[in-house]
Amino acid sequence: MASLNVGNLGEYLREQRRSAQLSLRQLAEAAGVSNPYLSQIERGLRKPSAEVLQQVAKALRISAETLYVRAGILDAERDRDEVETRAVILADPSLNDRQKQVLLQIYESFRKENGTGVDVVTDAVTDVVTDAIQDTAADKRGAAGEPSAADGSDADQHDHKPSS
Repeated sequence: MASLNVGNLGEYLREQRRSAQLSLRQLAEAAGVSNPYLSQIERGLRKPSAEVLQQVAKALRISAETLYVRAGILDAERDRDEVETRAVILADPSLNDRQKQVLLQIYESFRKENGTGVDVVTDAVTDVVTDAIQDTAADKRGAAGEPSAADGSDADQHDHKPSS
């Protein structure tokens, strides 16, 4: 099988995995991918999707954007401003999670209107940002002792069936 130009990504993933003191099998399990597939990524034989990179980044507790750049999904120079803008919005302590999410959606709609960022990369970055916001909100709810949506006690569920 011919090697794709993703060796830099594979080497980087291997370094990150080793520094996290995880075996290939442990990382594959944590990321929800098969052991052979992850091995092929590390050896530069496979180019993973943005979704797989996001799962691996989450399992390694590193930036998905870094993996996107190394995989050639994000152009570091072209997309740096977008990533920085998103990071500044997410870091603003004066905004709540919902306000941050809405602001990011408005920002993205302006970028699409102006003909920039209309591709899979933008969707992947938006997914990462949305997941980060949801994770932060879930962590805050858990710390405050509030029920989370994961425990099925969300008061806004609309799947209630009347009992007979």
